[in-house]
Amino acid sequence: MQKFGIGQPATRFEDNRLLSGKGQYVEDIELDNQTFAAFVRSPHAHAKIVSIDTSDAESMPGVLGIFSVEDLKAEGIGNIPCLAPANNKDGSPCIMPPRPALAEGKVRHVGDAIAIVIAETREKAVDASEQVFVDYEMLPAAVETDQSDATNACQIWSDAERNVCFDWEAGNKNDTDEAFSKAKQIVELDLVNNRVVPTSMETRGAIGSVESDGRLALHVSCQGVHIMRRILAAQIFNVEENQILVTCDDVGGGFGMKIFLFPEYVCVLFAAKKLGRPVKWISERSEAFLCDSHGRDHVSNLKLAVDDNAKILGLKVSTTANLGAYLSNFGPFVPTDAGVSMLVGCYAIPTAYVEVKGVFTNTAPVDAYRGAGRPEAIYAIERLLDVAAYDLGITPAEIRKRNFISGSAMPFETVLGSNYDSGEFEKNLDDALEAANWNDFESRREKAKSHGKLLGIGLASYIERCAGGSPEQARLEVSKKGHVTLYIGTLSNGQGHETAFRQILCESLGIAFEDVSIVQGNSDLVETGGGTMGSRSVPVGGSAIGSASKKIIEKAKETAAELLESAVSDVEFDKGAFKIVGTDRVVDFQSVAETAAGDGSVAFDEKESFAPEEATYPNGTHVCELEIDMATGQIELVDYNVVDDFGKVINPLLLEGQVHGGIAQGLGQAMLEKCQYESGSGQLLSASFMDYTMPRADDFPAIQFKRNEVPCQTNPLGIKGAGEAGAIGAPPAIVNAIVNALSEIGVRHVDMPVSSNKLWEIMQNVSN
Repeated sequence: MQKFGIGQPATRFEDNRLLSGKGQYVEDIELDNQTFAAFVRSPHAHAKIVSIDTSDAESMPGVLGIFSVEDLKAEGIGNIPCLAPANNKDGSPCIMPPRPALAEGKVRHVGDAIAIVIAETREKAVDASEQVFVDYEMLPAAVETDQSDATNACQIWSDAERNVCFDWEAGNKNDTDEAFSKAKQIVELDLVNNRVVPTSMETRGAIGSVESDGRLALHVSCQGVHIMRRILAAQIFNVEENQILVTCDDVGGGFGMKIFLFPEYVCVLFAAKKLGRPVKWISERSEAFLCDSHGRDHVSNLKLAVDDNAKILGLKVSTTANLGAYLSNFGPFVPTDAGVSMLVGCYAIPTAYVEVKGVFTNTAPVDAYRGAGRPEAIYAIERLLDVAAYDLGITPAEIRKRNFISGSAMPFETVLGSNYDSGEFEKNLDDALEAANWNDFESRREKAKSHGKLLGIGLASYIERCAGGSPEQARLEVSKKGHVTLYIGTLSNGQGHETAFRQILCESLGIAFEDVSIVQGNSDLVETGGGTMGSRSVPVGGSAIGSASKKIIEKAKETAAELLESAVSDVEFDKGAFKIVGTDRVVDFQSVAETAAGDGSVAFDEKESFAPEEATYPNGTHVCELEIDMATGQIELVDYNVVDDFGKVINPLLLEGQVHGGIAQGLGQAMLEKCQYESGSGQLLSASFMDYTMPRADDFPAIQFKRNEVPCQTNPLGIKGAGEAGAIGAPPAIVNAIVNALSEIGVRHVDMPVSSNKLWEIMQNVSN
């Protein structure tokens, strides 16, 4: 295979394995003496558990055990923790109710697990679960985000008054109030950021087992084995971390949802320990809709103060964030610290004040979904700016240009605490407008009218904060033959890590793709790891790989100096070989490794960590053009242009793939996907792909992609995270285009998802 370094469009190394059916997912693992699990789940959103009768189920053939929360408590099994609480305005802690792995006393959402059934086969486990009879006392349910804290709403947790978990704030209220008092005009907008279900291709799955040495082992589809092990050891089973092994092989998509410790993982480990046999559980798609963590679900009121030149004076945001029935591991973090700092977007906003109220509802828990707070923030500011342009009678491009942070102002500290190190926002916009032929749009609009279509064009300029946070370690082991094995704590969920990491190693060590092996997803073999989240794997993990490679080279220079009979200071490394400066004396990397290994099998073994002092801030502009059929409301995207700044690029093909995938998920939220609970009953109305609409290939035009590379200043590779950007820029660009198409009939805003039926109703109401 041809050697590829940084910046080259290498095709994905892992695809040959995955496309030929040689991948290994949780479902593919079969352990000796393996059993199977099924869960008894609540059909009600809110009810008291009066009694549980397992007698019929226990007598069925092949049933090995049935366990409830009382069994977990008897063995001292801990509750699933919230790891990122949010304080109230007065500094007091938020309400953090217990979350046992099986429901205790009450069920609080449809699908809440009440018992786990273990049997010899999956079919027998499912059959037995249907014969566990639970007597319920029905209770009223609260599901609407903006109504769960009403005075007459049912109480979900006794210590959460009016179902409020926290009432959080950021920014400066006094300064913002003063700025608003001086405003020429105040623009106001109410909007909904709709709830979505992650719907990864591979559903969640786990196998609990007991190792020969007595340790618990969890084989799981996840985004980081070390965080999973840490929670299981310290919070659940109360053992040292080395008493638990967590492994993960291939993962068929995660999108944030597979970061978290779910109740099922605790239960299969508990059952395996009790029975002394492996216990396997694979989620059905129907369970995934009910029980996976959901994303988004915010209701916001936005206010923008502007002067007579459309310069922004201040921003006010008040958001109610739905947390679901229980706090997921990072639930409170997403609508607060994760996203709020990006509410000012790419703009020089002098003051802002943000209030976020987190509320409990009788719905599945809500946590991080691709972008985790940043898509919600950018959707808010980009829709608000378009509405402001509409109200003020100027173009969407003009209001942005008047308020952009200039490239010369970098580095720039925003009023909400972000430190932008680099970016050329106006250039991104200009390049995107040119690519989209923006100035010729009106002629295209008139032509579309003659065919019964409303043509709309919309833009969104985004910036996000990612690839910061915890450190990442890379360990490089070089064999006697010069083969390099990388041990790293991030996990590929389909992003192409095996290719990107190889490119960094090829660039650093001058070796070929086939001379690299990558070990991920094993808490025994990999010493530590922060996991895959927040677009951090390549910026943070890749920087650690680069640093570890430098340590390998410095060690190897000592051996090379011996072979070349020279001083170490005279040896330089270039393109996979060591040579003496100013001479033709040279020795290749493989020969040095063979000599360094001597009689052993390992030549070098070095590790290095990288801890980012500041996040990266990828940014760009999306421009969407679309048609709306006036007779049916049907939407067709006819053109889509993106200009992105991801700093230095490791692999352009991987990068475009990430952007395309993000745009697909952004389009899904903007036009198609709606997780809908029935008011009153709390029943999930969108509980299958018959009712929950996913985007398909024919929903998209060709996506035109251009890069504006401004190197990042906060990591040694100069790269900015890219995994979430498409999902951040797409929703506001698409909705802005839809509203632009409808602006001629006086429509100022439409909430997501903007379905064809919704548009047809809007147009009917206007015409009547």
